Amino acid sequence: MELSRRTVIAGAAAAGVTAAMSGTAHATGGHKPVKSLFGKLADGTKIHRWSLENGGTRMKVLSYGGIVQSLEIPDRRGRRTNVSLGFDTIEEYVASSPYFGALIGRYGNRIGKGRFTLDGKDYQLSVNDGENSLHGGSKGFDKVVWDVEPFTKGSDVGLYLHYTSADGEMGYPGTLRTKVTYTLTRSGDWRIDYEATTDKATVVNLTSHVYWNLAGESSGTIYDHELSIAGSRYTPVDSGLIPTGELAKVAGTPFDFRRTKTVGEDIRVPHQQLLYGKGIDHNWVLDKGITAKPEWVATLRDPSSGRTMKIATTEPGLQFYSGNFLDGTLVGSGGSIYRQGDALCLETQHFPDSPNQPSFPSTTLRPGQTYRTTTVHSFSA
Repeated sequence: MELSRRTVIAGAAAAGVTAAMSGTAHATGGHKPVKSLFGKLADGTKIHRWSLENGGTRMKVLSYGGIVQSLEIPDRRGRRTNVSLGFDTIEEYVASSPYFGALIGRYGNRIGKGRFTLDGKDYQLSVNDGENSLHGGSKGFDKVVWDVEPFTKGSDVGLYLHYTSADGEMGYPGTLRTKVTYTLTRSGDWRIDYEATTDKATVVNLTSHVYWNLAGESSGTIYDHELSIAGSRYTPVDSGLIPTGELAKVAGTPFDFRRTKTVGEDIRVPHQQLLYGKGIDHNWVLDKGITAKPEWVATLRDPSSGRTMKIATTEPGLQFYSGNFLDGTLVGSGGSIYRQGDALCLETQHFPDSPNQPSFPSTTLRPGQTYRTTTVHSFSA
């Protein structure tokens, strides 16, 4: 049997994960999502912002890129602050955003040389990261306008985001109809459900690219954050950050987060993989593999505030990026310059370059199949 995300049924079986596993203390009623005008693109297209609140968590989401512009959670004293990096204007997102808070597709992470072969046919993708294709190409899902529909369902509130990617867009085959659901639960958890269908065989790997700093956006580096990842192996990369195909053991390397340690504990160790990534920019092979419902795979904690985020997912991989390419050229929504290590990303996913790595779990989606994955972020302090 092919090991594929298409074996995942992230529907009814996953629906109870938030209630069953949440450790969040806040459980208050949700507020109906509120829509406002955020700005306009150069062609006059209006970009709206949706504000949601439930269970102590506040979130602001843009129709442009499905971007989470801010996400506020309480500390141990109940004080809320924005824990995600972002900008104040649509112009800044369009001009220079390194995927702050965005939905990523059609293919999260890198595809080597922007090429792959499927069913005997060669495809050339948009190349936008040296000789490689990154996060869907030069105009991935992070740079398109999504149709957004708010909802309230029982004690949950959220947004349905829809986008149809035309056959051939960024070089990908098939018309891909995508639906992403953002849900804030009564416990303050943020759940993401991804769905997609296609009319031709294609490859898909959707994810979210929030930059996290649980001490607060603009508060400094995340090197003192405590992190654990339930992965005994990772995928080493070459100098272009493309996986070599090896599933290497984390034991005895800076990539061993099986026991909780600070992000900065080993980040300056002279290891060739850290030199390639200018820090950590690697995919963890999660011990649980692909699962029918989300299972806990990572915990991130800021000791200064007590804020803790646990991540559960159906996916087999987790890309941990330590903010290595934040270079002091961007000013964020808090008015401070973003520098290296000021945030990190934990992107649930299938593995990078899977279309060119037969031994990796498949990312192929065919007509008649429905792509489904789920990730839950649970917050506490």
